[in-house]
Amino acid sequence: KSVTKKSEVWFDGVDPSLLEPEIGLAAKSKLTVSNGLVKPGSFNKPTRTIAMDCEMVGVGPEGKDSVLARVSLVNAMGHCIYDKFVKPREEVVDYRTPVSGVRPKDLENAEEFSVVQKEVGQLLEGRILVGHAVHHDLKVLFLSHPRRKIRDTSAYKPFRTMFGGRTPSLKKLSERILGVKVQEGEHSSVQDAQAAMRCYT
Repeated sequence: KSVTKKSEVWFDGVDPSLLEPEIGLAAKSKLTVSNGLVKPGSFNKPTRTIAMDCEMVGVGPEGKDSVLARVSLVNAMGHCIYDKFVKPREEVVDYRTPVSGVRPKDLENAEEFSVVQKEVGQLLEGRILVGHAVHHDLKVLFLSHPRRKIRDTSAYKPFRTMFGGRTPSLKKLSERILGVKVQEGEHSSVQDAQAAMRCYT
């Protein structure tokens, strides 16, 4: 649910008339009682609006640099339409499992980065992208996306106002807006993408 009727206005300095509002499926459906993140129905194909979240692992000195390890995309209904582990291009120093949920075995048969980058880029093309601090996800994918087609739940002013002007974490935002607790333990990029989508719609 939204805290404002003008859900399309997501950035300062961008003419609202240039923003493309979401239309259709998501706005007309209700959340399931089971988990509050997936709307009813079995429509599991890409929609005009897609949410994305990535998990990273640490490389380089002391594992402080981040590289992509998993990317997940969900449609406007919250159904997962893409979820792949990614083979790191450098030696992993820190899997960050308590946060990322990624383990060594997950990456043993992971997809090549170039393949994932191409597939995700094709899925996002022409669509509205939802995410929480989604610029980090785009950065590790080495992808760009038109600013007017990005809906970042960490940058949405009404959400920030609810937290005293501070940038809310997705965990706190989901609990406040949706009444759903996420990131209780290891993170799931699927669940985080679902939470961002639900906060948006």
